[in-house]
Amino acid sequence: MKKIIFIHLLNDFSGSPKVLSHVIKVAKDKGINVELFTGNKTNGFLSNLADRHAYYLYRRFKNRYLTLFSFLFSQFLLFFKLLRFWRKDVTIYVNTMLPFGAGLAGWLMKKPVIYHIHETCITPPKLKTFLRKIIELSANKVIYVSNSVKLLESFNNKTEITIYNCLKIDFQTLGFSNIYSNKYDGVFNVLMISSMKGYKGVFEFLKIADQLHSKSEIKLSLVLNASNDEISEFFKNLAIPSNVSIHSQTSNIIPFYKSANLVLNLSRPDQWIETFGLTVIEALAFGIPVIVPPVGGPAEIISDGKEGYLISSYNTEQIAQQILELSDAPEKCYELSSNAKLRASDFNEEKFNQAILDEFIA
Repeated sequence: MKKIIFIHLLNDFSGSPKVLSHVIKVAKDKGINVELFTGNKTNGFLSNLADRHAYYLYRRFKNRYLTLFSFLFSQFLLFFKLLRFWRKDVTIYVNTMLPFGAGLAGWLMKKPVIYHIHETCITPPKLKTFLRKIIELSANKVIYVSNSVKLLESFNNKTEITIYNCLKIDFQTLGFSNIYSNKYDGVFNVLMISSMKGYKGVFEFLKIADQLHSKSEIKLSLVLNASNDEISEFFKNLAIPSNVSIHSQTSNIIPFYKSANLVLNLSRPDQWIETFGLTVIEALAFGIPVIVPPVGGPAEIISDGKEGYLISSYNTEQIAQQILELSDAPEKCYELSSNAKLRASDFNEEKFNQAILDEFIA
């Protein structure tokens, strides 16, 4: 029986493990034997998913040098753990650029190696250069989540393909059945779902909220991929505007979408190019207009003025003004909402599944 070894670094509730969870499900539904390696045992989208889930010990620290050492050591462990597949017929599937130990092991064992690249912003630059060299050495195929990533990260003499992320059919059906409203109980709700990083626009979000503080009918919700303790530590020296509510990580984001009138993605275009934007298409499925960066994956998904708006997160005054205008423009919101659901239909599960299977079988 064909077997695929899937490799990921952090199992959490962020975008890349969510996409990988879908890839693993596609493989399992096809009868492919699946084994998963992750660097931590925390709960996330990859939990209770694979036939066998192994770990190779990775931990983040406040000190970046300790984190770097932990990362390098984890890849040393991963490399040796994978060598037990030397005499077995396996394919190594590496999710993101980071787990280079898997690429090296696959190259040494002469196994097919598939890389699924979600990111472009990796620091320090020397680390990214090193990771790219490992991919050049070991990868047989490279899958990109958008054409913008492919353009930025393309490799010579590799089989390369763009496969856009998709919405699972049950999620898409639930979203399409949602009846969008310009306001709920007289309140215009603005939502952002993000990692708890400055380059993801968290501080710009607070600045926008502050600029809208006098408008009692506008409320802003920030859902972060972090625990309550981590959130408390991150914001301990910051003033949180009273119109902002902050929520910790959750596996069920649907209630937030159901009550949202507008979704933001505020990644800083010069520090973190959003390679796709899974929350963008999730919002579209629920018929929610969006404001996203004018670069990267979101700019491939959104047409300015059609499903939402392309505005740099640094233009906080423009974003605040756009929010204010939409809150008083129900007809425009309903037009954007209708266009959003239509666009979301392009990212269907059937198309994604077939594209992924083609790469497994080819």
